[in-house]
Amino acid sequence: MNSVATVRSLQQRITEMQPLRLDDRALPTASGLRPLLPGGSLRKGASYAVHGSTQLALALLAEVSSAGSWCGVIGCPAFGAEAAAALGVALDRCVLVPCPGPDALGIAGALSEVLTVVLLRPPQRVGPGEVERISARLREHGSALVAVGDWPRPESTMRVTGSRWRGLGEGHGLLEERELTVQTQDRRGTARHTVRFAGGAVADPAVPGVRRLVPR
Repeated sequence: MNSVATVRSLQQRITEMQPLRLDDRALPTASGLRPLLPGGSLRKGASYAVHGSTQLALALLAEVSSAGSWCGVIGCPAFGAEAAAALGVALDRCVLVPCPGPDALGIAGALSEVLTVVLLRPPQRVGPGEVERISARLREHGSALVAVGDWPRPESTMRVTGSRWRGLGEGHGLLEERELTVQTQDRRGTARHTVRFAGGAVADPAVPGVRRLVPR
């Protein structure tokens, strides 16, 4: 085989192998949330920031949890077990620390060594040293962090800018569907997305939703 053919063969083999190598860091992610994330999924070793919706933050844990991995929720005293279960979070594989006090970051770092995804409502001030220590643990143990609020240098920042509900008629009915407008900022730039929840869970974007929505 001549050198040109050898190079082409090698290029083809690398091209075929590369997606598998890139997917080594991918974590299960609901199809309705994939457009929000660079690479289309949560990534091992990465951190994310969610503003304006605990529901959206919990939804990022759902597929990982339902696939059999353990998750943690730290610093969310209003955590609703029923709502989390509707999203797909397996409560029997969810570690809950509702009121961690001043040790929130230390607990998050320790749990990131044994859990696949940790959801954290961080304190108002997070020092660069603390961030680096947690980031190093995420990379070492292949876990991910979802911060509800500000977090330095996240893989993606998701900010809810609008929310609408569907289901209420003239004084009757149930709230069946919720639609969030989410602005993302990451290495791809800034973009605007729509995320729909139906029956408490993230809806598949391939299934069209009913557009009769009412402002919240």
